Amino acid sequence: MAEIYPRWVAAHGVMILCPVHWYQAPSSLKLMIDRLVCADGGNPDPTLTSGKDPQRAKEVELKGWHYPRHLAGRVFSVVVHGDAEGAETLRRSLTDWLTDMGLIAAGHAALVDGYVGYYKPYAISHDELDEDKDFQEEVRNAARSLTLAVRLLRRGALQQPDASLREPRPK
Repeated sequence: MAEIYPRWVAAHGVMILCPVHWYQAPSSLKLMIDRLVCADGGNPDPTLTSGKDPQRAKEVELKGWHYPRHLAGRVFSVVVHGDAEGAETLRRSLTDWLTDMGLIAAGHAALVDGYVGYYKPYAISHDELDEDKDFQEEVRNAARSLTLAVRLLRRGALQQPDASLREPRPK
């Protein structure tokens, strides 16, 4: 996470492309999600807690921590693919996670779930993907949508409508 988190903070846009594993995110993606959720709203100044001193971290939080949304305002796209079931559910879960942290979906075309090799043997799934030109184009459109949203964001033309509202329960 020491390498990944600064990349998220520096990014204007993020694209997640993953398979569905038995209705769930791959374990490596789930580990990153868990750590990013803990980091989002967390302490941006580790000197306040001497690194990872849990007692000092609790003291800082209980003094009136405002749970800053470090990743809010970035744009995202999500592409989930599967060969049987669960792609739509995972795409929705990933979208919910990202929007909960204040990221902005890059549009309808940026949110894709699909099936490649639906109920076909794993041994030929790569052939199915090579032949599925429509799914490949949907993935390209998700990337294009993200690129367009990042351009708008950088110009200040993409605004989050509720950015000026105060969260009554920030955690």
